[in-house]
Amino acid sequence: MTELPDLASLKLLVDVGELGSLGQAARAAGIAQPSASKRIARLERRLGLPLIERTPRGSTLTSEGKMVADWAAQVLAAAEELVRAVAAVRRGGAAHLRVAASMTVAEYLVPRWLGEFQNREPAVPVGLDVVNSADVAARVSSGEVELGFVEGPSVPAGLDSRVVGTDRLVVVVAPGHPWARRRTALRGAELAATPLVVREPGSGTRETLDVAFADLHRASPRLELGSNSAVKGAAQAGAAPAVLSRYAVEADVATGRLVEVPLAGLNLMRSLRAVWRRGRPLTGPAATLLAIASRP
Repeated sequence: MTELPDLASLKLLVDVGELGSLGQAARAAGIAQPSASKRIARLERRLGLPLIERTPRGSTLTSEGKMVADWAAQVLAAAEELVRAVAAVRRGGAAHLRVAASMTVAEYLVPRWLGEFQNREPAVPVGLDVVNSADVAARVSSGEVELGFVEGPSVPAGLDSRVVGTDRLVVVVAPGHPWARRRTALRGAELAATPLVVREPGSGTRETLDVAFADLHRASPRLELGSNSAVKGAAQAGAAPAVLSRYAVEADVATGRLVEVPLAGLNLMRSLRAVWRRGRPLTGPAATLLAIASRP
């Protein structure tokens, strides 16, 4: 499969399952049934699977179609989270609730939290600033934003905090790298002595790595890059091994674009924290968002 399915076709397939027929799904989409049938047929050709069983009594999902529809519903939900998160970034200073989040938290956790927040508080616009953890702390301290989310081994000075999750940094390499074929776990000293592709100073990912390497002889980084995507791209191109959040590389490892290298004897766990100005308890929308983020 060389081309991704379009969201409109996936939504049509999900509606066939939920509404019970292709005709009703077509009406819900505001298109004629022949057009809906053609769209489903294109989707079947693209995926290489029969999705709809066409009978004189109507059209229903095949067993393969039911599985694809379940996966499609997840994709559509993720797309809705993306739209909400982008809207929050776009609103910026006009928002009633200003939030800042470090890049890993913003990419992989905040969209879900904002989706639930908007369901609870649809009249409250949210502005999201996506920066590294040091900049999040600075914006919260200055009062520029009410609530921040950071990643790292310590609580920024002058801020109150609450742990909202945990994360683990992992070592990843391109499939052609010699470490991809290791039979034994990598030791911390060997990792520290290797030039790596890493995040920039000030990021929570970099701070966690710096703390873990504090007592080890350390090589200079091969590359210092300002985003998870840039670090992943350099690692995939074979520039050097990289150390990133498991959230950031999960999909790439699952599809074989990167290989996770087992690691022993080095603690790369970290807490993900909500932070706000010390002595100023959160109220209103900020308190609601904190409660959502704090749920297991």
